[in-house]
Amino acid sequence: MLNTISLKSVLISSAVALTMAGQAYAFEPARSGECIAPANPGGGWDFTCRSVGKVLVDEGYFKGNVQTVNMTGAGGGVAFAHTISKRDTDENLIVAASTATTTRLAQGQFPGMNADQVKWVGTLGADYGIIAVGKDSKYTSLTQILDALKKDPGAVKFAGGSASGGWDHLKVLMTAQKANVENLPKVRYLAFSGGSEALVQVVGGHIDAFTGDISEVKGFMDSGDLRVLAVLSEERLPAPFDSIPTAMEQGIDSVAPNWRGFYVPGNASADSYDWWVKTIDELYETKEWKDIMTKNGLMPFHKSGADFTQFVKNQTLDIKILSQDIGLIK
Repeated sequence: MLNTISLKSVLISSAVALTMAGQAYAFEPARSGECIAPANPGGGWDFTCRSVGKVLVDEGYFKGNVQTVNMTGAGGGVAFAHTISKRDTDENLIVAASTATTTRLAQGQFPGMNADQVKWVGTLGADYGIIAVGKDSKYTSLTQILDALKKDPGAVKFAGGSASGGWDHLKVLMTAQKANVENLPKVRYLAFSGGSEALVQVVGGHIDAFTGDISEVKGFMDSGDLRVLAVLSEERLPAPFDSIPTAMEQGIDSVAPNWRGFYVPGNASADSYDWWVKTIDELYETKEWKDIMTKNGLMPFHKSGADFTQFVKNQTLDIKILSQDIGLIK
């Protein structure tokens, strides 16, 4: 529940408040909040904002609503720039982020911007990568696609919701690299403004294969319009996704977890940041969120505050090195 300690009582009990850091805050959110999803409706960032926003309201953290605002462009760069230039002190704003965000930062794709310009709040699970095809595709296994790429790296056209060189693109290149596909820069990838747009193209038979995350595809799986050839996880996911083989089962050592989480404006107050960290910690433990995770294929993965901030720095460096190895950046 919302902490209702007033500013006056905090000032009166300042000594107690200092000794109980992490338990009591001077910050109380406004009646309503906002979550920016840096892509069109239907993709992973949109899912993160809408599902978390619902839990924040259902659990009483906001008395009003938490509005999802879709702000597409530059693989998250438009939303990142908007946050640091126009909303830098907004205490009631959170922005959906993921491994796709750290990928773009690692590759220097947000010109003049870096990870230190925002505050990293926390993660609420990991969404494992997948490679999928339409129901009528001639490809029935991951190895068939990789064999085609070995013969001709431009033989298969992939669609994803991240920008060219972004996380969805990187998943394909990582997997191809593990299969000893040569000439990786010639692998064809088309970027769309969110996973939903990419999925429509694949399901419609216009593009050969989809690269994205498991949370994006359940509807198309249920309808039978999409066949997931591989999940990029260490082991099979729990039901209802347990029929999907891993890449590792098919002899390809490719694992690609995509964490789902948030950052807030870099100059939001320390009290508001602490409130958001605490709130995300609590939300992660609710039954409502656990049910959402299970239904959408999210696996346990939770880091917050200073621990998450260090994780972001480490992952950004790792992805930079990987991107150099694959030839995406110099």
